[in-house]
Amino acid sequence: MGNRLQDKVAIITGGTSGIGAATAELFADEGATVVIAGRSEEKGQALADRLGDRVTYQRQDVMVEEDIRRVIDETAERFGRLDVLFNNAGGPTAGTVPDITAANVDYGFRLLFTSCVLGMRFAIPHMLASGGGCIINNSSVAAIRHLQGNILYSAVKAALTHYSKLAGVELGPKGIRVNVISPGAIATPIFWGGSERANTLPDEENARKLEKLQRNLARATPLKVSGLDRDIATAALYLASDEGRFVNCHDLVVDGGRTSMFNEDPA
Repeated sequence: MGNRLQDKVAIITGGTSGIGAATAELFADEGATVVIAGRSEEKGQALADRLGDRVTYQRQDVMVEEDIRRVIDETAERFGRLDVLFNNAGGPTAGTVPDITAANVDYGFRLLFTSCVLGMRFAIPHMLASGGGCIINNSSVAAIRHLQGNILYSAVKAALTHYSKLAGVELGPKGIRVNVISPGAIATPIFWGGSERANTLPDEENARKLEKLQRNLARATPLKVSGLDRDIATAALYLASDEGRFVNCHDLVVDGGRTSMFNEDPA
């Protein structure tokens, strides 16, 4: 156990599985008080119970504005401060250029962009009261490269990356750093329908899918290994800790070199 986040209070959205769960575990190991936010009550509570007294679970649907506000306000009220917000919740989008509907666009932006914008909005007053803070938005290499996700997903993530950089310019003078992490070739359930879909499958089936996915994704990086949830959690730890004090408005790409290769579909 370390102390890189000692005395810090952190909220992790989409924290019940995948990258969020790995980050919650690492943050707790480094001394943070962690609130896991997500829709899967059974998995969220079980994870909180396993990680110890400094970790709690709150149910949250990031498609619902009041849920976003409630989790942030209740966290700050209970623990007296808010230092870190990791907007990690997300999922797949649908549609190709000839058939994208207004509903597709509305859903994609609500899930991947608006949820982060609102999380930032509600977190800012509490971070200012705490003397500053760190906001991390989980973006994607899809924001900067073709064939890393469908076109709508890529466009929305690009919007999130740019918004985060501009927010960091505005909030930096107030002591709030804003950065994004852009994962690439990370083996997570988003490839077979997101954490909600994974929650409906037996553990054995998820394990089989994960093993196959890791083999496929390993071929998509110069390192010839697949990225893991822990790789993104470690990046989030760096940004959230005092070691990242001079990092702001930055897109931290964690992709094993994938974005330096020719475009190839890893699926």
